[in-house]
Amino acid sequence: MYKTIISSVISLSLASIIFFTDSFSQSDLAEGDIAPNFNLQDQYGEWHTLEDYRGQYVVLFFYPKDGTPGCTTEACNFRDNIFEFKNLDAQILGVSLDDVESHQEFSEKYSLPYPILADVEKVCAEDYGVLGKFMMMTIAKRESFIINPEGKVVKRYQKVDPDTHTQQVLEDLKNFKDAI
Repeated sequence: MYKTIISSVISLSLASIIFFTDSFSQSDLAEGDIAPNFNLQDQYGEWHTLEDYRGQYVVLFFYPKDGTPGCTTEACNFRDNIFEFKNLDAQILGVSLDDVESHQEFSEKYSLPYPILADVEKVCAEDYGVLGKFMMMTIAKRESFIINPEGKVVKRYQKVDPDTHTQQVLEDLKNFKDAI
């Protein structure tokens, strides 16, 4: 009985995330556009800009909240495939509105081997059009971008399944690399 109740609550929560985050921040950032630059701290207080990664592919994934089930699944799937991304000369960067301390705890708990960027001012999420609402909280919607070595968005994922997203991104990166 409790499993049924918990399952119903989780389903309702996921539906709420989709419903509440659909229309807050709208961006017309599209494939082919120059990706907006950013200047954000990672989980260790180091600063990162998009320009730091010029010359390689960047997978920029936004997620709602450190430590939540879907976000943990997505982050760990990127972690588990980190060597495949490195072989494709692609840098993984996670972004949420959580602060540096929250990111450090999340990163250390799950041994995440890539930068998790703290967008506490919500500027990056706004620039990328992923700012959303969940109940009374402002969050980054679960969306991802592949940015090519020249700094252009070559793929935008607006509907992300945390369980399968990493494989989808890897496949798309391979196709981009094969097309060169």
